[in-house]
Amino acid sequence: MIQNLSLLAYTIIGANILASVTGFKKESFFLKYHFQISKIRDGEYIRLITAGFLHVSTSHILFNMFTFYFFVNFVLGALGNLPFISLYFGSLLSGNIFAYFFHYNEPNYSAVGASGAVTGVLFSALLLYPSIELMLFFIPIPIPGYLFGIGYLIYTLYGMKTQNDQIGHTAHFGGALGGIIITIIFMPEVIYTSQLMLGILSLTTLAAGGILYKKQRY
Repeated sequence: MIQNLSLLAYTIIGANILASVTGFKKESFFLKYHFQISKIRDGEYIRLITAGFLHVSTSHILFNMFTFYFFVNFVLGALGNLPFISLYFGSLLSGNIFAYFFHYNEPNYSAVGASGAVTGVLFSALLLYPSIELMLFFIPIPIPGYLFGIGYLIYTLYGMKTQNDQIGHTAHFGGALGGIIITIIFMPEVIYTSQLMLGILSLTTLAAGGILYKKQRY
């Protein structure tokens, strides 16, 4: 599906590409701005933002930007420019802040990517348009948005619990939570139109809290 994007959307995509390509070419730039627990604990809080514009590979940034491309118009059209900017950066921050607290006792933990922000945009779209249907690359059948949301959150919780891959599940979950909360702030009527999605998120948030509590306790 080819669609026209606004200048704001192109600016966000361009900023991600520019920062990522610079990081590919200059390791010092990458190391200065990527997400690393020990550096953030030392007061380098800017990394909570800058890490969201860096990526580890071409495929990494392409996946994030393609996802952003497919959902940005749904959210931007419903919210407008300034609320969308708040949602994008709010989701980016909430994703990285959640990751920071989840991995607080792992000083060498590091991560990069726009996944938290993009996941916030994705779940905002699911909240704004609960009847939306998604088509995945490997499943050529339309999937109701709420089923995708359920599957995605279950997979994210599983990834947070097992931590057996290189995917930033904590940033994804924090980004989804931020995207939904900010969407409610700007369009509170979604509380009544998307009760199923909100119920699903409430349950998974409790589960995530349990995982975080056990992790920090032990």
